[in-house]
Amino acid sequence: MNLRTGQGIDFHRLEKGLKLWLGGIPVPSDKGCVAHSDGDVLLHSICDALLGAAAAGDIGHHFSDTEPVYKNIDSKVLLKRTMEIIREKGFSVVNIDTTVCLEKPKIAPYIPEMRSVISSILGIKPEDVSIKATTTEKMGFVGREEGVVAMASALLEKI
Repeated sequence: MNLRTGQGIDFHRLEKGLKLWLGGIPVPSDKGCVAHSDGDVLLHSICDALLGAAAAGDIGHHFSDTEPVYKNIDSKVLLKRTMEIIREKGFSVVNIDTTVCLEKPKIAPYIPEMRSVISSILGIKPEDVSIKATTTEKMGFVGREEGVVAMASALLEKI
């Protein structure tokens, strides 16, 4: 059995009046991510974890934020394209583990839907996608509600 692990992390500034996308779904909030794409930090960190596990570069290499074609793109599209890269390299996803660092809104009510969306794109079961949430106890830019961070790890298996 050939197993590979990867990790990913993404940060985005938060600003009033923008839509907040996390895990492929809109989350009610008065602030959203400032980004070239839809700013879904959770999906971006998963893309990086998958690409890292396959030694296939990073999200910026494949989907540059200087390319107009990616302006306001739905990050689910980026995750689907990442999965095409992973499959071309001969891998399948075993599981994903993630953590979102966000002071508010609380995302626990939205996690089941996020897991469903992500697992359907990755071709795995929802129980193979872990999404955890934490605050930074009011410390740093996350605690001041200036930004959001997501971290992910991925386990791939050679098929």
